[in-house]
Amino acid sequence: MVKLLIAGGFGVGKTTMVGSVSEISPLRTEESITQASAGVDDLTGVERKTTTTVALDFGRITINPELILYLFGTPGQDRFWFMWDELAQGALGAVVLADTRRLESCFPAVDFFERRGLPFVVAVNCFDNAHRYGTEEVRAALELDGSVPILLCDARDRESTKQVLVILLQHLMAQAAPAHR
Repeated sequence: MVKLLIAGGFGVGKTTMVGSVSEISPLRTEESITQASAGVDDLTGVERKTTTTVALDFGRITINPELILYLFGTPGQDRFWFMWDELAQGALGAVVLADTRRLESCFPAVDFFERRGLPFVVAVNCFDNAHRYGTEEVRAALELDGSVPILLCDARDRESTKQVLVILLQHLMAQAAPAHR
């Protein structure tokens, strides 16, 4: 079993990413966004969003009987970040999903994984009608060193999401290799 996290800011596509690749119908803890969140949740750039993850998303991918990936999508709003510590327990790595229209929303996820020494990749979810930035422009904006893989993706697309997970697994194996020499 390999536990992986899909993290990032509110509305970046974490639920969509887990759902696009999971072999099972994903577990979702989405609730409707209500007036009670007015002034609490920042809907800038995602004004048409009507639901939000309040605990986690869960999906599974069986590579073979001995290797099963468990995907845990984190909630995006600040008020649910207390869940992240629980979700991170036992995780081997993470995807930080980013939206270049609101790149600052992924800073907390980057900081979270850097502070814990948990390997991660950054996947830029290329939204329709959003300006496309190159991976090195994103690296500079996030102030990440060259060891963190950054790639462009479409969280709606199964093959694109699979590629993100392959890069993450390769990154995890490269991080572990020096320890086994």
